[in-house]
Amino acid sequence: MDNRELFRLAKEAMPNAYAPFSRFKVGAALLTEEGKVFTGVNVENSSYGGTICAERTAAVKAISEGYRRFSKLAVVTSEGAGSPCGICRQFLYEFAPELEIIMGDDEDNLRVVVLKELLPEGFRL
Repeated sequence: MDNRELFRLAKEAMPNAYAPFSRFKVGAALLTEEGKVFTGVNVENSSYGGTICAERTAAVKAISEGYRRFSKLAVVTSEGAGSPCGICRQFLYEFAPELEIIMGDDEDNLRVVVLKELLPEGFRL
């Protein structure tokens, strides 16, 4: 799957985000090495620690379905281009330090990086 198609799927998911506090909506689409795509959105909570990011939502959906090898992740944000937060970076690094991340905004401005560039000293088992 090409980057633009994966990004489109993330963008389609973004309106489902639940962000009543920050109003910062995020959509994600995670591609497994087997070619299956899992989407996710951020879900905020009044107990802020209970909030989950779109990237981890997609990853948890994939992991709960038995997928552990990921090749690409697209992330789209409602307020300019964003990148995965520190928790998401470490969470994903455990499964795929070579993960290609396509980041963009709701106007389709894209930038591509490799996860280990965003988290150069990440750790894993």
